[in-house]
Amino acid sequence: MVEKKYKTAPLKSWDKAKEIRLNIYKEIAEAKSKGKVLLGGGAESLIALPTGFDYAMLVGEPYGAAISYLAKSDPDEYMKYVEASEHAGYPRDLCAYMRNYIGSILRDKYVFGGPFPKIDFYLQAGFCDTHSKWYQAVSDITGRPYFSLDLVPFDWEIEGESEKTKDLKRKYIVDQIHEAIAWMEKQTGREFNDETFIQGVLNECESTSLWAKVCIANRAIPAPLDEKTMLSLYVLAVIGRPRNDVVEFYRELLDEVEDRVANQIAANPYETARIITDSQPPWFALDLFRLLETYGVVSVGAHYTFGLSGGWEYDEENKTWEAGKTPQEKGVEVKTRDEAANVLADWWLRTGTVCRGVRHSGAGKIQRIMDMVDRWKVDGAIVHLNRGCEGTSLGQMDIVSSLLERGLPTMTYEGNHADPREYDENRTFARIESFMETMGLKQLYEFKKGE
Repeated sequence: MVEKKYKTAPLKSWDKAKEIRLNIYKEIAEAKSKGKVLLGGGAESLIALPTGFDYAMLVGEPYGAAISYLAKSDPDEYMKYVEASEHAGYPRDLCAYMRNYIGSILRDKYVFGGPFPKIDFYLQAGFCDTHSKWYQAVSDITGRPYFSLDLVPFDWEIEGESEKTKDLKRKYIVDQIHEAIAWMEKQTGREFNDETFIQGVLNECESTSLWAKVCIANRAIPAPLDEKTMLSLYVLAVIGRPRNDVVEFYRELLDEVEDRVANQIAANPYETARIITDSQPPWFALDLFRLLETYGVVSVGAHYTFGLSGGWEYDEENKTWEAGKTPQEKGVEVKTRDEAANVLADWWLRTGTVCRGVRHSGAGKIQRIMDMVDRWKVDGAIVHLNRGCEGTSLGQMDIVSSLLERGLPTMTYEGNHADPREYDENRTFARIESFMETMGLKQLYEFKKGE
């Protein structure tokens, strides 16, 4: 056995992260019995918007991922969700999350137990092409009302978008926020609470800024976190970033991660090499990260993992992205509904990098990934050519070409983040093992599946 280079320790925040996640899904199941507004929608549908109500929200993408995890623990049960949606005419080339979600509705089965929750209405934003139509299709199935915001992200900073265009986009989103609030009041017959909305917006800004700071801490050598762990931590901001308990969790997590950096507590005690990945992983096959660990390799993150829950701000002077400064950090007071709407629109348009990646890929996303290679001291990249997500797979081969051109060892594998029928584990593992060899790495200990 090779001698360990660094000390390691379990993450103290781990159990709290699991508890908050399960509590959110429990609140969804119990929402109607407790008189709460229950809505559905996507992770990028400005989820601070409904915080003006006593509410619970079923966010679709992580729920679809939870269903896909069944492919590992109970593959026969998983196939019932997939077959239900495909039998209804939803083909395999659609968003895999969407198909799992629709299968759950058609089966009237909540993956966390009981019947599928009775949603009051659906709120969505045009995050990507599929998401623009996802909840329209669900509305047609369930008969529940649906509101979609037309979300137009800022261009990547390197493209030099004018301030006038940015102002027009910001106003366009703010107007839709006010329209959505009036629509929600009409649908629910309840008055919108501006105070809780303001707090929800401030929480959303802080949660996502804190997650960006956690990701930045992973620039350290040794890395305090590995991507497999980060995938369980970022999801709280995906499903609950406007919540008080989620903000508090990320404050505690950042403190812990910075303490791990100060004391050189590593995610991987060997850390022979550092890689990044691209796109979502196959949620039912996270063992691939365990295989990498046997070579001492730590995945320090991905554009997706960093950006979906992260609020990032471009540093023009240093040509890099840093954690966005929140209204609180800037000393901005938010006292009215309109001020909160403007903050929310500005924050989303200015700091949301994943939305830019699925709408404006090209040179901007490539520069963002090259920045990660430089700032996180990356030795290689593994790109998941993900058939289950049209958005995150946009421009991937251009990214691969750019990484290879700069001399970074890069491999690809084909798969689907939420459909195991399009993932070949044996072939993927063989490719990873060959890739490790090309990087000059030797296996340090035997890989044991499931550990």
